[in-house]
Amino acid sequence: MAATAAATFSVGTACSVGRKGVSTPQSKPCALRFTTQNPLKSFSGLKATSGSFACESESSFFGKESTAAIRASYALKAQKEASVVQQPQASYKVAVLGAAGGIGQPLALLIKMSPLVSSLHLYDIANVKGVAADLSHCNTPSQVLDFTGADELAKSLKGVDVVVIPAGVPRKPGMTRDDLFNINAGIVKTLIEAVADNCPDAFIHIISNPVNSTVPIAAEVLKRKGVYNPKKLFGVSTLDVVRANTFVAQKKNLKLIDVDVPVVGGHAGITILPLLSKTKPSVSLSDEEVAELTVRIQNAGTEVVEAKAGAGSATLSMAYAAARFVESSLRALDGDSDVYECSYVDSNLTELPFFASRIKIGKEGVEALIPSDLQGLTEYEQKSLEALKPELKASIEKGIAFANKQPVAA
Repeated sequence: MAATAAATFSVGTACSVGRKGVSTPQSKPCALRFTTQNPLKSFSGLKATSGSFACESESSFFGKESTAAIRASYALKAQKEASVVQQPQASYKVAVLGAAGGIGQPLALLIKMSPLVSSLHLYDIANVKGVAADLSHCNTPSQVLDFTGADELAKSLKGVDVVVIPAGVPRKPGMTRDDLFNINAGIVKTLIEAVADNCPDAFIHIISNPVNSTVPIAAEVLKRKGVYNPKKLFGVSTLDVVRANTFVAQKKNLKLIDVDVPVVGGHAGITILPLLSKTKPSVSLSDEEVAELTVRIQNAGTEVVEAKAGAGSATLSMAYAAARFVESSLRALDGDSDVYECSYVDSNLTELPFFASRIKIGKEGVEALIPSDLQGLTEYEQKSLEALKPELKASIEKGIAFANKQPVAA
């Protein structure tokens, strides 16, 4: 997760890699902790970009014997490189609403592993107490608190910096994201009302599907509550980027850590548009490969639903992707000025009011939308972009209509 000097296991998070002559930031996933003179930007995904390995935390994910071995293997380099080790301050409160569910549990575990989190609030309508008790045994800095039922929802949100909402019913075989709408729309509306009343300044991460509609619902609720800040509302579309990176790397036999594919549009079916021509590093793909990869990325969720044969949806990969986005938000809140991710947000890049694109995240939320990815598209990408707009527009309007016909709780 966030790059720090402490040794801790982490999932990937986007770290911009600037290069002379390249105006578009390239996000790279981040993982294990490495010590450099700038520890919050020093490592990248599955391997270190530079620096020496440091196992300094009392709450290291590694055991003592493993830690000693790792220290020994890097001792010579450590002697040659004088490093300034700065421990991150665990100072942010994160709430997971829907923490007992298939996404919520692994997501809560991954967030618990972040050295930037001081307090992890787990909320659900049932079965969350055991999840919290289990996670509280992990020797990482954050305190874990559980909250059960509507009566404790407000308390779970007090003083929170980041709210993550995976709550809702999962997809089942034969079910589209639109089929989930009536149930999950109501859930998101109720939770966002509580967020508006108790932590209106928090970053809000919407995972509950259909994201193309639930994000507009959240925006309308926040507007009616008088606390809408478009810079702090995010639809988590990170899984589309994670999948695109993985599938392209596999297809072209590339090092996964080097691959970055921007994904724009929405977060369902044909509204998911991987811009394969913008892949970093540049790759050569035939028209057939582009079509094949695009369809696989768009239908990857269905691929998992069918493989699980009724036993669930893409919970683990979604938790991984959501944890990556949470960590990016925490890094931005902590002052990292070089944080980029793709996200479904309030946007003016197209005629649609919400659109997924690469964004820069700062202390106050979205600092900038990155328009360059939409410039110089291939004919296939341009046609796909135009084709997705009617469906995405309809999903947005459906969410807005739902929110406006529902009374807002006082």
